[in-house]
Amino acid sequence: MLGQQIRAWEVLDDRVLTVLGQTLRETFVPDEYRDLAFADLEIPLRHSQQMMTPKVEGRLLQALCLNPADNVLEIGTGTGFLTACLAQLASSVVSIDIFEDFSRDAKAVCGELSIGNLEFRTADALEMGRQEEFDAIAVTGSVPELDDHFIRMLRPGGRLFIIVGRVPV
Repeated sequence: MLGQQIRAWEVLDDRVLTVLGQTLRETFVPDEYRDLAFADLEIPLRHSQQMMTPKVEGRLLQALCLNPADNVLEIGTGTGFLTACLAQLASSVVSIDIFEDFSRDAKAVCGELSIGNLEFRTADALEMGRQEEFDAIAVTGSVPELDDHFIRMLRPGGRLFIIVGRVPV
């Protein structure tokens, strides 16, 4: 996966490559797709959602340029694999999903792996108050247009990873 998919997409940050190589992706993949955990495809999830491909996850992690002291907001918990990777690169991660079962299941898997600098919430990120600011925000799904709400939640100098556009994005 690392050599054929991740590095081929110009993900060359050693910290990101180490985290992707050490995080047990197969643990986060639904049982029926476990044999495809490292395949270059979007794995189907409940609620008509999909798990990002490993190469996109790598690009996202590299693009955020995370520092060990960063506080990160992840919008769209999904399986929790990306959440676990973010947590290993940053000080703390708040992961929000509108589906309670995604948050619950990701929290359980991350707990089993002893990844503890995480907070899981079930909510709509657009309804979050502005009292919280983050060094980096990762939006794991695409949006038709950029909402200023995300930008207002960033600290000065913060980084935002978001895919803007309509299908196919």
